[in-house]
Amino acid sequence: MAARLDALTVLAAEPQRLATFWGDLLDWERAGVMLMPDADAPMRLVFEQADLPHDQLNQIHFHLTSYTSSQQTNVERALSLGATHRDVGQRPEEGHVVLADPEGNEFCIIEGTNNWLAGTGFLGELAADGTREVGIFWSAALDWPLVHDEGGETAIQPPGGRMKIAWGGPPLNERNGRNRMHFVLVADGDLDPEVGRLVSLGATVVGHTDANVVAMADPDGNEFWVWSAGRGSGD
Repeated sequence: MAARLDALTVLAAEPQRLATFWGDLLDWERAGVMLMPDADAPMRLVFEQADLPHDQLNQIHFHLTSYTSSQQTNVERALSLGATHRDVGQRPEEGHVVLADPEGNEFCIIEGTNNWLAGTGFLGELAADGTREVGIFWSAALDWPLVHDEGGETAIQPPGGRMKIAWGGPPLNERNGRNRMHFVLVADGDLDPEVGRLVSLGATVVGHTDANVVAMADPDGNEFWVWSAGRGSGD
């Protein structure tokens, strides 16, 4: 059985502050620096302290939908909670609105007429910078079907729907140092066979924190962690 996506870790200078912002915006239950997802998202959000420069675009950013409230209402609500407008080179004719959270992490509020995210919740998509190869890898790693594979762009979605993860294909953004966000997987069985399976799919082992935690990198070099179910990624 494939390891399951348990969490997205967000590195933050002030984890409590960022957890408060995102918990209020997403309306997810908060436990310290951890947010428990609603029924439409497959993973928790965990905020971890790290002092990283934010001088380039994140490898992952959130796409928030406007199906139950208008785009303008969602933008105004985000701004009232501490978000700011962000210019990332978007064109005037593009329908989404780009904002940044209190630590500068960009996210988009998508227009209500968008059909690509129909059927998803408020957190409709994790939009990632990455190659086609990394999309194929994560489809196999999580056992999520590909729902888009065209022109170097890929997207996956859990069986039965809910939040999507998409990779935009080349050209890739410049990247230096650690990503500010990374996936955490949990293996329900023995850890070693799951690590071996992920390596066979194209991942590499970066290091072992202990016998129950392995740091890995996907084919694009993006950090992710694999935990044994007994260890628990919230520990």
